[in-house]
Order: sequence, then C-alpha cells, then structure tokens
Amino acid sequence: MRYTAAGLASLLVLGATGYAWTQLSRLDRDLATADVIAPSAQLPTGRESLAAAQNILLVGLDSRTDGQGNPLPQSLLDQLHAGDSGDGGDTADTMIVVHIPAGGGSATAISIPRDSYVQIADGYGKHKINSAYTYGKNAALTALSTQGVTGAELDREAAAAGARTAIETVEDFTGLAINHYAAVNLAGFYELSNAVGGVPVCLKAPVHDSYSGADLPAGEQTLSGAQALAFVRQRHGLPNGDLDRIARQQAFLAGMAQVVLGSGTLTDPGRLAGLVSAVSRSVVIDQGWDVLTFAEQMHNLSSSSLTFATIPVQSLSLQTPGDGDAVEVDPVQVRDFMDALLGDSGGHSSASSTTSSTPTTVARAAAETAGAATTTPSPTVPESASTDLSGCVN
Repeated sequence: MRYTAAGLASLLVLGATGYAWTQLSRLDRDLATADVIAPSAQLPTGRESLAAAQNILLVGLDSRTDGQGNPLPQSLLDQLHAGDSGDGGDTADTMIVVHIPAGGGSATAISIPRDSYVQIADGYGKHKINSAYTYGKNAALTALSTQGVTGAELDREAAAAGARTAIETVEDFTGLAINHYAAVNLAGFYELSNAVGGVPVCLKAPVHDSYSGADLPAGEQTLSGAQALAFVRQRHGLPNGDLDRIARQQAFLAGMAQVVLGSGTLTDPGRLAGLVSAVSRSVVIDQGWDVLTFAEQMHNLSSSSLTFATIPVQSLSLQTPGDGDAVEVDPVQVRDFMDALLGDSGGHSSASSTTSSTPTTVARAAAETAGAATTTPSPTVPESASTDLSGCVN
C-alpha cells in the first residue's frame, strides 16, 4: 500500500513554519516511538544534527493494528475494504528512503518497489523486500510469546524487531545508512488524508476495482478517507504493475505537500491541530528522532523542493523459486544510482562498497533509466484538463 506518503508529507511539512512550533511540541511528546536504529547510524543530538545529512526510511504497513499495537475495529476495516484482523500479513508494502541534505530545506524521496527481489537481512535468504519486516516480526512474535509477552506490548515489541530487519535489509541493498524510521498503517492514512481535507490527484482513465474499492472517474479530483486509500492501494489492473503504484504514491505525496504548504493548513489553528492529532495517533518513529530539531532543519521546505526518484529495475516479472513473480533488481546498479543521485551527501552504510565521490558512467546511466529519473509529479492537471490528461497517472 502507498499510505506512507501521507505520513511523509505530514512529518516534513509541519516544520515549514514557526507557527506550527507549539503543535510540533505536542508531536514530540505524543508520537509513538520504537528502538529501531542501530547506534552506528544514529545522528548527533540537538542542534548538532542540523549540520548532518540524513536518510529516513518510511514504510507503509499492511497492518490491522494502530500505532499502539491495538486491533483496529472491524467497522473501520469494512469501510476500507481491508478484510478482517487476520488479513494483511504485516508486510511493509511501501518503502521510501527520504534523503535530507545537510542544512535541510529540500528532500529527495526514493521509492523501492515492494516486490524487489533482494537478500533479506538476518539470514532469511532471498525474497521480496516487503517481506523483510514480516520475517523479523514473526520471529520476534515466537520468541516474545515464549517469554510470556502478550497483547499490545507483544505487537509493539515484535513490530520493532520487524522494523530493524527491514532497515538492515534496505541498508544492505542500497548502501545507505538509515538514520531515522517512520511507519504508518492503513488506518493512519485514512486519518491523515481526512485531516488535510483531501488531496488532488488525476487519473488518465476511470478505475473500478472491487479488490481495493477504488471507483473513480478519469481526470482531476480530490480524494480523502476510503477513496484516497483505494487510490493508493489498488494492485489489480495497472498496466505497469508496481511502477504504476509508485507513480500514484508520488503523485499523492506531491499533492499532499501542495495542500499542506499552499492552502493555509499551517496557519489555520483548527486544521493544524487536527493534522497534528492525526499524525500523533497514526505514525510511529524511531525513539531517537528529535522532531523539534528536524522541524528547524526543514523550516524552508516548499512543495517545489520535494523531488522523487525510483530505483532502476531490470524486470517486473522475475520468476522466483518460492515467491512467485518478483521485480528483478541489481544491487550494484542500485548503489551506483544512489551515488549518482545523492553524491557524497548520501551517507553510506558500513556495508556499502560504492563510495566514490564522482559518479561513474554506469551511475549516470542508472540515474537516467526509465522509471528512475528524478521528477516532481504534478498533483493537478493543466487548465485544459478536459482534453489533456498527459500529466495524470494510470
């Protein structure tokens, strides 16, 4: 699913104006946190962190619990076409690495297709990258249950273990050190999209998908709640598979950034308070993340300074021994791509083998491959929307 886009936009844009400072103090106090970042990747604390570049892993979890580990009510799951509490599988169905350069003020969001076939950390073998969270969480559930841990505490601690496996997997795959982590589930997306009053999107053609519940016309429209979730959740009937889902995610994220930064959300006490309340209920972050300092770093962020990229892929139909069709990716090409896109500011993990300061020819080529070029999707269509849908997504 692609609901992590809402959490990303909310966390980034809340720091764009000093007016939001008291509300950010609420976030700093109320957000759920988890111990998931390795000591070697932790940034300096306080104002010293302003001088450091950072990489944030954002995940959208196919989870039927809230940020505190409590089950979601069946009435909400029914509204979201999300089955029951036994569905979902707790996979990390969205993975985005957000790179913030030293000094802040801009951000690059790099999407990783959820079905990318990679080596999973902690010795679980080669599988789709969205299963890294599941492998880590399930192993922890077994171990913690044996120790007598139950209920919401069991879910929270197991979720943290899943996050650690997902983080290590992304670090090994991309060569980037992950300094921060944020996660949001489907109920969180529902709340966040409602809190901002809807997000503008544009579709090239109408969609009617019984699986996700998407029932949307072609052209420009504003979505919130269940239909916004359906827009970013749809898996069936998209011509380019995972790449089309990523295009929708990026378009939604661009639209949400524009709404929050450009339509008075941050200067409207009621709307701002509602957004902060939704974020505090919906998003889980690593326990070392200083939200107030991060807000200062991102003070000059605008919707035009948020750009997007997708890692290069080799095939969308790789046959695997036990995981069905997957997305074929080359870790060396992906690391070269990161070098070309981010340069020395990328922040390499200890596992990275590509740390050259000058992008290679392979790296430049990787950064120019189809589906990998950096773009800023337009959240709306031109004035001639009725006849020109070229800026829309599938």
